Amino acid sequence: MSRNSPWPDERLVKAAQDGNISSLTAVIVESQPHVRRFALSLCATPQDAEDAAQEALIILYRKIGTLRASGALASWMFRIVRNECLRHLRLLASASASASASVAEEAGSEPAPSAETSVLRRLDAERIALAVSGLPRDQRQVLIMRDVQGYPGRLVAQSLGLSNAAMKSRLHRARAALRQALATDEAAEGEALP
Repeated sequence: MSRNSPWPDERLVKAAQDGNISSLTAVIVESQPHVRRFALSLCATPQDAEDAAQEALIILYRKIGTLRASGALASWMFRIVRNECLRHLRLLASASASASASVAEEAGSEPAPSAETSVLRRLDAERIALAVSGLPRDQRQVLIMRDVQGYPGRLVAQSLGLSNAAMKSRLHRARAALRQALATDEAAEGEALP
């Protein structure tokens, strides 16, 4: 199927919604390249993209009957893929926060956080995950591999087929764009308060 292949037409989607198995199979097969492209553009790593695309196609299979307008398949699938990519980022952020908390507890340096502190940390992690997902794919990959997963710079550069200088440049741009996105987000929240 070519890159410019169309999404399944509305009649096919409607037949799938009505329970026609061959139509549902055709909708999934015709949607798959588009869903994968969405996932690769939104997720941090190719593995996360593959996982998100598979999950989105499973959701399509299970819940096509809940799609309100048969012509809205592309936007519905985009939202599902975006949410899956964000979920993967949240899991990474959560795992990173848990690891940090374990190290702090072992050191005995601080008491367990209050419920309010835990909620605020989770909200911050979600806000950061959303900002990271908005970065261009090349910047997002470098940022997550280096800053979230903690891989050494040389390994990140090698994994992505970049020179060390190119990797550092992308990482610098990604960090600057992330700071800008978070600052803009905080300013917007400040204006929304009474």
